[in-house]
Amino acid sequence: MGAYFDGKGMTPGAFMTARVPSFADFLGSYAPELLPGARGLGALPGGAGGSDVIKDLPHATTIVAAACERGVVMAGDRRATGGNMIVKRDVEKVLRSDEYSAIAMAGVASIGLEFIRLFQVELEHYEKMEGRSLSLEGKANRLATMVRGNIALAMQGLAMIPLFAGYDEETGIGRIFSYDVAGGPYEEHRYHSIGSGSVFAKSALKKLYSDDMSVTDASLACVQALYDAADDDSATGGPDLTRRIFPVITAITDDGFRRLTDAEAAELSQQVVDGRMQSPDGPLAALRQLALADPHLPRRASKGSASGVHAVLHVA
Repeated sequence: MGAYFDGKGMTPGAFMTARVPSFADFLGSYAPELLPGARGLGALPGGAGGSDVIKDLPHATTIVAAACERGVVMAGDRRATGGNMIVKRDVEKVLRSDEYSAIAMAGVASIGLEFIRLFQVELEHYEKMEGRSLSLEGKANRLATMVRGNIALAMQGLAMIPLFAGYDEETGIGRIFSYDVAGGPYEEHRYHSIGSGSVFAKSALKKLYSDDMSVTDASLACVQALYDAADDDSATGGPDLTRRIFPVITAITDDGFRRLTDAEAAELSQQVVDGRMQSPDGPLAALRQLALADPHLPRRASKGSASGVHAVLHVA
């Protein structure tokens, strides 16, 4: 930014002439070439060579989120792939966006990480300029505008899709928002997943999820879902016990954002792996909820209850 203060560009006073609450809009007015979606356009090679360059860039993969009691849990695997190669094993794709929200990304990793950093500054800048934070829905809508600004790069193959979740202080619940390359947001209910393994992760959550799960059970369900995704999708990494690399797990509740410690993530991952040693396909959901159908039958754990979900998730 030094060029803006050397007498050839803008002066410090120019940055104080307007009180713009959006940092992305402010940057777009003074230095649009610094925005992620405005740099490098037209610089990619044409033809098959350009496609190969994009294909071999590190891509982040599977993210899951599940609403829980007093908030929402978001988790992501750690693998990044380029083509059919594993590029990195310890990428962190789920990050804090502010005190009551988290953002994760799937797609071109470098674009996604830069985008997340810009969104973090966007929320901080708004709070400093306005003296208050945006509502959770306002944050989701602001993120949609920023995603839409990246559409030129997405059309060139440099696509990045975020997943946004947080605790809504107005309603007292956790909410999840998804996007496409043209923006959004689309509010998702109960749970959602994005990335190459999302089909398998959502299928797992469909069987394991229950309303009003505790943070611990929702976290365990997310790890189970990521394990299932890794089982069927080569671009998704499961818990790596030998290297001590575990999914990034975050909880956003009325107490704010909290990333589970490595020890907590390791404990949940070990539970999942130990269970898969006995049942490789994972915990079984109840086919029939017998206790609800006939009170005279022997009572057993039901998927529809919190205690039932706890029993199913922790089956060895």
